[in-house]
Amino acid sequence: MSRLQDRVIIVTGGAQGIGRAYCEGLAREGAKVVVADLERAHADDLVRALAKDGHDALAVRTDVADAADTERMAQATLDRFGRIDGLINNAAVFQRPAMSRVPFEKIPVEEWDRLMAVNVRGVFLCCRAVVPAMKARRYGKIVNISSGTVFYGAPNALHYVTSKAGVIGITRSLARELGEHRITVNAIAPGLIISMDDVDPARDAQNAQRLQARAIKRTEVPEDVVGAAIFFCSAESDFITGQTLVADGGAQMH
Repeated sequence: MSRLQDRVIIVTGGAQGIGRAYCEGLAREGAKVVVADLERAHADDLVRALAKDGHDALAVRTDVADAADTERMAQATLDRFGRIDGLINNAAVFQRPAMSRVPFEKIPVEEWDRLMAVNVRGVFLCCRAVVPAMKARRYGKIVNISSGTVFYGAPNALHYVTSKAGVIGITRSLARELGEHRITVNAIAPGLIISMDDVDPARDAQNAQRLQARAIKRTEVPEDVVGAAIFFCSAESDFITGQTLVADGGAQMH
């Protein structure tokens, strides 16, 4: 039997890029996947592709920074599948033009607030939306996506790095609160991932620099973090909580 057979797992920002890779990997392991994304058309496309391969999936248009939207996401999942076994908080603001890469004093306040709204408040709201269903069943898996930038302090991205440090704080505190309900909360901190949706010469230059710092000297791709997500969503990690797994090819070692 597959490791996630019939588990119902929500992936925020799941329609494209890394989120799509999570959804496809979870589905291959037998999960019923809820693709929660701001871009409903892309989410629908992925659900159709998964259905062609025999997987059960649901698309839900979701703005993770909006409390009502996250509640609708959880309810739509319960209406379709009757349960929520897992949540991967993947949705985040990162790429240009949504995020500037400038010295901290040049970051627009509005941009700072937008990153915090999606990258931090969004994680809080999505957790808050799904935890009641998990508590009712006394079981659940929450996986928060942080970033390896937290551990080396990437320059010219203070708002992003700060938001992803906040994700680790949420992970640790929430793990303490939810442990008695048999709900685990863990985080994954990827390195710089190059996806098919990510065409940016500046990021190519960044990637070349990062390669030199890695023990495994190749480009990191979305599939490199899928295994960690599957592990944290499976019964194999039932006694692991409050942890952050750095998946960056050995650039940061803890």
